[in-house]
Amino acid sequence: MSRVQSCIAAVVLLLSSVAANAARVERVDIVGLDEEMTENVRASLGLYEAIGRDVSGRRMAYLLREAEKQTRRALEPFGYYSPTIDVQRDREGDALAVRVVVDPGQPVRVRNSDIAILGQGSQDRYLERDIARFVPSVGAVFNHPEYEASRNRLSRRLTERGYFDAEFVSRRVEITRADFAADIDLVWNSGDRYNMGPTTFEQTPEQVVNDSLLERLVYWEEGSYYHQGRIDRLRSSLGRLDYFSNIDIEPEVDQANERREVPIKVTLTPAKRSIYTAGVSYGTDSGAGIRLGVERRYVNMRGHKALAQIDYAQNRKTLTLQYRVPAFAWRDGWYTASLQAADEQTDYIDSRRVEFVASRNGQYNEFLNLVASLHVLRERWAYAPEEDPDNPVNGDGDEDFDGALYRYATFAFPSLRAEYIDVDDRLFPTRGIGGSLMLRGGVDGAASDATFAQIHTRVSWFHGMGESNRLILRGELGHTFTDTVVSIPPSLRFYAGGDRSIRGYDWREVGPRIYTRNGDRAFAIGASSVVTASVEFEHYFTRTIGAAVFVDSGDAFDGRSPDWHTGVGIGARYRSPVGPVKFDIARGLDNPDSPFTIGLSIGAEF
Repeated sequence: MSRVQSCIAAVVLLLSSVAANAARVERVDIVGLDEEMTENVRASLGLYEAIGRDVSGRRMAYLLREAEKQTRRALEPFGYYSPTIDVQRDREGDALAVRVVVDPGQPVRVRNSDIAILGQGSQDRYLERDIARFVPSVGAVFNHPEYEASRNRLSRRLTERGYFDAEFVSRRVEITRADFAADIDLVWNSGDRYNMGPTTFEQTPEQVVNDSLLERLVYWEEGSYYHQGRIDRLRSSLGRLDYFSNIDIEPEVDQANERREVPIKVTLTPAKRSIYTAGVSYGTDSGAGIRLGVERRYVNMRGHKALAQIDYAQNRKTLTLQYRVPAFAWRDGWYTASLQAADEQTDYIDSRRVEFVASRNGQYNEFLNLVASLHVLRERWAYAPEEDPDNPVNGDGDEDFDGALYRYATFAFPSLRAEYIDVDDRLFPTRGIGGSLMLRGGVDGAASDATFAQIHTRVSWFHGMGESNRLILRGELGHTFTDTVVSIPPSLRFYAGGDRSIRGYDWREVGPRIYTRNGDRAFAIGASSVVTASVEFEHYFTRTIGAAVFVDSGDAFDGRSPDWHTGVGIGARYRSPVGPVKFDIARGLDNPDSPFTIGLSIGAEF
């Protein structure tokens, strides 16, 4: 063998030996890109699959060669077609660290954008508005995800507005790398717009309400133009009835007639007719108790509903009966008649109340619900510390109601209530606002024992800060206009303190107080006005587990200005399927000897 042949054989043997040596990738670093581009490169690099694994020399050489191509392709969706990429490696023994240094370079920008809709849709002003909002626009970086999202949104809008025959005439994007330019050519032919055809209802496996009741929810005229929003509104209206466990609404485009009227088929699966509820409860004032309830989702074929619920605790008992009738003449809603009887006997109050309420609510739009009601209230109450001068206390002066001063009140009054919720998620909002406004009042001599007028409003504002943080601001304001505060029964007064008011203070602790006969304890008697405010910040360590800090302040008062009580605290948060579970520890700042309070609340924010 010649010397040259021997050298060649040695080199081949050496290279084979090097290629055969296994290596282990310890880490891969990407430098020079923002977070979104870095993540896309990371997902595209085959090197990441090799981290922590023994890889043959041949496989490693292939992964290193491909790293530049994979990085280049990963940057193209962001409009960067000419990056400078340097794949660096640092090897110590079998350990290999790879560093991908990237200069994305000059991005490709949109030079020309020809986006149009031909046919009947060319006259649709809503589609024209969508075209005007198309991104990326001329001069912007050509971002592939933005382009595809805009294109798909326009295609979806054509279908939503009844252009079922729409198709692409042109769908092309040309990239000129030398000029760093992108030219968009995107044209649809919408075809003719379809109309709303007849709507049919099918309840399976059995019919539980009359179809004539459901047909009243179809607010459009047959033959009017098709729009998906009308279908969505019908679905929402059917869902609010709570008769059905499944609602399927299908436009049967292939069954359209010569006038292009699309039949709408609604298939409904009835929900379980009766809902039974049971639970236990405990409150420092009410004591231990049980809760039992039964609701009939549909009493008869006319869709009436009935509810019976009892809350039976040691010191507080409540019985509620309710009957509801569908009401669709003006807005989707209900006529409701309810009767509630309540008996409360705590250390300081003996109260019995019977209230009848007749109401009509209507869903004005997707955010606003309105309720008009008429109340008839009969209430008897007495505070243990208050002694009737005509029936004085006998015995040793224990805190009971012997000789207590009982008062009686009868009120008949109208009430108007508006509930507004515009948030991204009603169970766990991270953006939006919600609240309520209530107005009610009665006139002395017109079935009421005193003249009064009340206004009460609550508002909550939610603001997400990144994916893990949430800021919540809350406020409450209420006032009673009357010359005879003492005649207003406890159920019509305002209170402050507790989990959903001013944390750090017990339930109804803040406000006018009445002392026991021996003067060692004080109890809330309610007030003519209330004002509260709250600031809360939440941070979530995982998708469901988080913590909170908060400051609450406010007062329930009878004078011109409040005596602000402030509480601060911390809490644990858990995102459950039924809404947030909140466990709070708080302390009031107005008394240096004030104890810590513990609060637990479960359920939706509203």
